[in-house]
Amino acid sequence: MKKVILGVTGGIAAYKAVELARHFVRGGAEVQVVMTPAATEFVAPLTFQTLTNRPAYVEMYTERTGDKIRHIELLEDADVMVVAPATANTIGKMACGFADNLLTTLYLAASCPVIVIPSMNVNMYQHPSVCENLEKLIGHGCLVMDPDAGELACGVYGSGRMPEPSDIYNFTRAALMVKDYQDLNVLVTAGPTREPLDPVRFLSNPSTGLMGYALARALSERGAKVTLVSGPAVHRVPAGVKKIDVTTADEMYSVVLDHYEESRLVIKAAAVSDFKPSTSAQHKTKKGDAAHSIKLVPNPDILLELGKQKGNRILVGFAAETENIIGNAHDKLLQKNLDLIVVNNLKEPGAGFAAPTNRVSIIDRSGTVEELPLLEKELLAHHILDRVVKLL
Repeated sequence: MKKVILGVTGGIAAYKAVELARHFVRGGAEVQVVMTPAATEFVAPLTFQTLTNRPAYVEMYTERTGDKIRHIELLEDADVMVVAPATANTIGKMACGFADNLLTTLYLAASCPVIVIPSMNVNMYQHPSVCENLEKLIGHGCLVMDPDAGELACGVYGSGRMPEPSDIYNFTRAALMVKDYQDLNVLVTAGPTREPLDPVRFLSNPSTGLMGYALARALSERGAKVTLVSGPAVHRVPAGVKKIDVTTADEMYSVVLDHYEESRLVIKAAAVSDFKPSTSAQHKTKKGDAAHSIKLVPNPDILLELGKQKGNRILVGFAAETENIIGNAHDKLLQKNLDLIVVNNLKEPGAGFAAPTNRVSIIDRSGTVEELPLLEKELLAHHILDRVVKLL
């Protein structure tokens, strides 16, 4: 998204549009806010101007630039128009073709995709007139994001709550994404595994699963049917993704093999523990009873087993190294019959576990290495998928 028109209407949820604008700006978009006069009763235009570094427009007939008409000028090069929150009043005007303010006039002149985020009292949202108007907008080509259910500003519970800004941002991004993975069955693993010593202690690693979840979200946005096998993690499940929770390496091995046959692409981003205790105590081990050493045995090598049964699948692995980074990663790629491997140096700042960024190299079977700069994991996920899609 390079340019976003963010329409804000006069509902209590207008305060959430401030955070939504921040999400778009963080995502690298130029954000042009257009408000209805009623919206200014809830949020000052100066707030949006401060966040977007652009004036938030309300009036149609003042401050024209040169010879251009404002509602035409604002739409130039727009990638998407998002109306959030969209009140019943504005939805009705849009559906019926009214152009009595700058926002509704922009809508009628827009040739870019339009996304509508309804937000209102549950009884208003369920009223036949509003339902008909939303159906009209869908018929006109608009995308309508269903509101959340929960406690509303009026104190009642039900549908009509404006979704969280992060969810609206992801919905918008997905709507604009090229569907180059359409209907492809993809298996993604994410997160750490935990190997129990006793009911309260375990062996694990610092992985949070952020990279795997970013890949699952990016694949879903690009049209794939994604199954995410996740070790312990606290991230929200991306929209459209089927998540299966596991804890140990043995559990992940079993679930992955169960879903392997149906998968055309497998991306193994999980940080699976290489070893587990030979035995796990049934009760908490007291300090005085603890042995001085713990006997470890190897866990199943999931990636190696997948490589043996690869067939015509595309298999992508990850590696985290501290020395001989490229050499060790390329050896792993060949040993485990991978098509690509993504490797990072754990010693580099911002490139290890539990960070929102990563700096990686992508290596193919020929040994060709692509070095990438430090990137947000969300952006890195799409870069990896840009490489993978060429193999499909």
